[in-house]
Amino acid sequence: FRIMAGKVKWVTDIEKSVLINNFEKRGWIQVAENEDWNFYWMSVQTIRNVFSVETGYRLSDDQIVNHFPNHYELTRKDLMVKNIKRYRKELEKEGSPLAEKDENGKYIYLDFVPVTFMLPADYNLFVEEFRKNPSSTWIMKPCGKAQGKGIFLINKLSQIKKWSRDSKTSSFVSQSSKEAYVISLYINNPLLIGGKKFDLRLYVLVSTYRPLRCYMYKLGFCRFCTVKYTPSTSELDNMFVHLTNVAIQKHGDDYNHIHGGKWTVSNLRLYLESTRGKEVTNKLFDEIHWIIVQSLKAVAPVMNNDKHCFECYGYDIIIDDKLKPWLIEVNASPSLTSSTANDRILKYNLINDTLNIAVPNGEIPDCKWNKSPPKEVLGNYEVLYDEEMAQSDGPDRDLRGRPGQSTGVKGSRARDSGKPVLTTWK
Repeated sequence: FRIMAGKVKWVTDIEKSVLINNFEKRGWIQVAENEDWNFYWMSVQTIRNVFSVETGYRLSDDQIVNHFPNHYELTRKDLMVKNIKRYRKELEKEGSPLAEKDENGKYIYLDFVPVTFMLPADYNLFVEEFRKNPSSTWIMKPCGKAQGKGIFLINKLSQIKKWSRDSKTSSFVSQSSKEAYVISLYINNPLLIGGKKFDLRLYVLVSTYRPLRCYMYKLGFCRFCTVKYTPSTSELDNMFVHLTNVAIQKHGDDYNHIHGGKWTVSNLRLYLESTRGKEVTNKLFDEIHWIIVQSLKAVAPVMNNDKHCFECYGYDIIIDDKLKPWLIEVNASPSLTSSTANDRILKYNLINDTLNIAVPNGEIPDCKWNKSPPKEVLGNYEVLYDEEMAQSDGPDRDLRGRPGQSTGVKGSRARDSGKPVLTTWK
């Protein structure tokens, strides 16, 4: 499992393409090699084996791997929501201003995941919530699947009859005891561009959870649906309208293989600055970054912070028509398959920059170092949050305005609100 640093070098373009395209089909792939070292990019299944008590593997100090042992605390849809809910409750107990609620009992600042329930466990709670607003649309997702598999939308309780109610116990029972689902309130007012729904895929590298240190990759992208969006209930079954996953959209008649239905984040910024203004755009991206750090803080206490580990997550964010960002899910193995020429360049650079941070200066890995690389090796990454730096700057550094207040990306006090609240900023 020895990792390489420095520039990623491929023997041939064909070999690189084969390796990347087989990333999710094998337990691991060899990403690069030379005479002295190898780097193997492991799948989540292989990581489970490496850290399994039964297998008895022990990693040496010069071996590091690209997942944390229990990354699923963040990357499983149900566990992510569970940990964020626990995080909110803990902040409430501490009397944190972040946990403030409005007159309706809704979180003012920590409301960044849609209302979500686990099925079958929370079925009765879901029914109670559904009946408060029977015209709402909900989206059901299997907890352990990706690429849009098994997802469907409902707007009637009768539409989830693939599960059945046990008449004797009045409890909700799944036909498959192995597969759990989450059901979330569907964001039915997404921001549209060209009449089409899109989401953001952003890459976040975590080098350590305690203390938390994470990096944002500047070269994320938007994924667009191929069919124009409509909230009409007659189109609930049309996944080309509702799901942005490339694995689904590439099968559509209108899929464009040249641009792949993708925009770069910089293009989105340019569009929003020209249509909504620069200040509003900066505020949106500031809130997206804030949400990402809060989600990492939510799972940090339960994450197994093994010194041999780092991880690059794929964050999926949806923006609604009020420019409010929502965290949809976090992926442990964001696809490294390239669907376009630009995609190929982006993901090549992503791997390269990730390795340069994991092991700066092309040196032999050493899991004992403090994992704070020099600025010149960051490439397209930028420091998103450094807990040690934030703590050394004192509590005043953690004051900033939240949504609806005027603030810059550095986290200054709100100009139009005398009420400072906690921030996450460096």
